[in-house]
Amino acid sequence: MFTISPDIGLLALRIGIASIFFIHGPKKISGFMGQFMIFIGIAETVGAAAVLVGLLTKWAALGLGIIMAGAIYKKIDEWHVPFTTMENTGWEFDLIILATCIALMTFGAGTYSVDTLLEGAMFPFAGI
Repeated sequence: MFTISPDIGLLALRIGIASIFFIHGPKKISGFMGQFMIFIGIAETVGAAAVLVGLLTKWAALGLGIIMAGAIYKKIDEWHVPFTTMENTGWEFDLIILATCIALMTFGAGTYSVDTLLEGAMFPFAGI
């Protein structure tokens, strides 16, 4: 039997979630979806960069989680999108992203992160 460090799992979560937001964030910055979406796109892109390198990870995950909670709310309450559907994307994908953000808020970035390098040094709140 082999063991893998939980830090490898956290790194994998960070890479996966950052990849998703790096794809979707910049699309919103163009402005064709409105001014508020420019803000969301910038927040998603900056949050993705922070999560990827593990800088202020819990805070970045919190911000991204709030965005995803808002997306789920909008899909359920305003657009009446079901959890899953064959015709279009439901909100199941958004829920997985939110769950990943909650995991990163709970456990932090792990050893392979800038947070670990800065903890107790320049940013005493990095591990918060």
